[in-house]
Amino acid sequence: MKHAFFLAPAGTGAGLTTVSLSLVSALDRRGVRIAFFKPISQLTDSISGLELERSTHFIRATTTLQPADPMPVATATKMISEGRLDELLGQVLAAFHNSTASADVVVIEGLRFARGDSRLGSLNQEIVKSLNAEVILVASRTDKSTDQLDEQIEYAAKIFGGLHKLLGVIVNHYPISEDDTLASPAERFRSESQLFRRGKVHLIGVVPQSDSLTYPRTLDIQRHLRAEVLHAGEMEQRRVKKKYLVSLTVPNSLFTLVPGAIVLAGADRTDVIVAVAMAALGKVPIAGLILTGDIPVDERIIEFCRPALDTGLPLLRVKTNSYDTATQLFQLSSAVAADDLERTRAAVEHVVQSLDVEQLISHSKKELEFRLSPAAFMYQLTEKARAAKKRIVLPEGSEPRTVKAGAICARRGIARCVLLGKPSEVQAVAKSQDVELPDNLEILDPALIRSNYVNPLFEARKHKGLSMEMAASQLEDNVVLGTMMVALGEVDGLVSGAVHSTAHTIRPALQIIKTKPSAHAVSSIFFMCLPEQVLVYGDCAVVPDPDVETLADIAIQSADSAKAFGIPPRVAMNSYSTGESGSGTDVDKVRAATKLAQSKRPDLLIDGPLQYDAAFMPDVAKVKAPNSPVAGRATVFIFPDLNTGNTTYKAVQRSANVISVGPMLQGLRRPVNDLSRGALVDDIVYTIALTAIQATQV
Repeated sequence: MKHAFFLAPAGTGAGLTTVSLSLVSALDRRGVRIAFFKPISQLTDSISGLELERSTHFIRATTTLQPADPMPVATATKMISEGRLDELLGQVLAAFHNSTASADVVVIEGLRFARGDSRLGSLNQEIVKSLNAEVILVASRTDKSTDQLDEQIEYAAKIFGGLHKLLGVIVNHYPISEDDTLASPAERFRSESQLFRRGKVHLIGVVPQSDSLTYPRTLDIQRHLRAEVLHAGEMEQRRVKKKYLVSLTVPNSLFTLVPGAIVLAGADRTDVIVAVAMAALGKVPIAGLILTGDIPVDERIIEFCRPALDTGLPLLRVKTNSYDTATQLFQLSSAVAADDLERTRAAVEHVVQSLDVEQLISHSKKELEFRLSPAAFMYQLTEKARAAKKRIVLPEGSEPRTVKAGAICARRGIARCVLLGKPSEVQAVAKSQDVELPDNLEILDPALIRSNYVNPLFEARKHKGLSMEMAASQLEDNVVLGTMMVALGEVDGLVSGAVHSTAHTIRPALQIIKTKPSAHAVSSIFFMCLPEQVLVYGDCAVVPDPDVETLADIAIQSADSAKAFGIPPRVAMNSYSTGESGSGTDVDKVRAATKLAQSKRPDLLIDGPLQYDAAFMPDVAKVKAPNSPVAGRATVFIFPDLNTGNTTYKAVQRSANVISVGPMLQGLRRPVNDLSRGALVDDIVYTIALTAIQATQV
């Protein structure tokens, strides 16, 4: 029987939706077969104007789960008023079982409290009993003392039979200060709270307050004020950290021109408009300028400031006066807009760090079935990379996505990143992206260190006719410079390709680092994050037409890579034919490569030739390859050539909307990895993590 955790609020403003999303994510990352269930919807999104239930929407948008649509609260209250509570609970129970049948653990989000409606608390209790769920209270520490919070938790617990009936409590929005470094938020709260000091209830997590998670987008401000958009700019990306009403002279208002500021000024304040424009041209990412008042805007000034607007500065207009506009602005709800998935994901990541999910897993009454889900794979990547503590060089050190990724990795401890670039250029890029560079992020000026590598490169390549002058010339390329740092052991790996081709990244590695003695060739794999599991595809990026020995080597390398990343290797050698049913040059190559790989590594499960459907689908495997140890449950798919591999991975990625991580290069003495030139910041972060983990296997 599945285990159900019912999240209920202890008072208002608890952040129930964010905590629910985070608990789902945390359990999913641990490999638990998880589902989410919202029995009854309560609020639609009022910020973006979308008519939807927020929790269900965010689960669908940020995970692979597809929870059922909840029953509208109006329908539920009508049924209760008509004395049809049993019918209501029957419908909830049916929806629960139908939508969570494949899960071992279900996170259920209860109803939030509404002032003057005591029926909602009672309905939560009835749903808990019907679903045989265990209750986790979510409480907010905001604007109350610890004693007041204790009382609120005890009062909320009475609805469910008292504190002893609770599985635990999650405390959200716990205030912290700079001197809170000697103890974790959970330790501090436990020492303050009589309720938890007496051990009356289990504390599942204490989530510290984070102001950065409350910052709305300029787009949210525009929607809230119903402002006219004179210039959208980066309205959807910029975050509002501070709000200023400018009524003083420009010299006395310069303090308002800071990153993330939304500036309000009368439409006739041309001096303020020009000052904001100058700040934007100075690469200060101001969140936006709002012109107020029912007076004409001087179009000549707007055109004069056009270069500043082209930097991404949003320009809005409202007809209300500055005071009324400011009053309305400060009334903006702190809730996340339904289309602000960036803020949602950041909030989830923040909360996940504070939850004791291991206790929840061990508490479950039956052994849970674990699998390497995409979330678990990503979590495992970052955790293994943190443990590895490797130094990774990023030759494209002033490229904006790379700067962001390097800062994230340094801040989260994923790797000790080294950016190759002029410090002034890197810092300017960081400032324009509103990125704070951590102290542990290294920036090395290539011009100051190139001379150190001329002689080592000459010695490594002189047998190929390389002169000292040629070595010095080649080291003008930061990829070559970074590759030399890897070859000499000064860094543990290299990641490049955001603005360079695959050949540009790989060629120096082949020339300088070279292949492992055990490797026949350098190849690649992609980690394909399907909804239920992660598969390995190889080779989809490097070797155009491998011969028998190379194909066998790719299979062995890919199996070892899969195992290193927590995926049990069951290798399918793919072809257009299964078993002995077909013949021809191509299928004969796969058949011979399979036998060679099996003879070299009898410890691995390798079978082929197998058609893709026979390798992937258990029902097809029973018909086409009933005696295969791999068919129907393959985790590593080896394609016969680059044409097949690249086409297949892209077809699966695009058609099924699957996340693919890679390519990860295999066979080099030290790890070097290539990026797609369209790589997102997260892609770069995960590739850095992959590289750090590979470095532990050298």
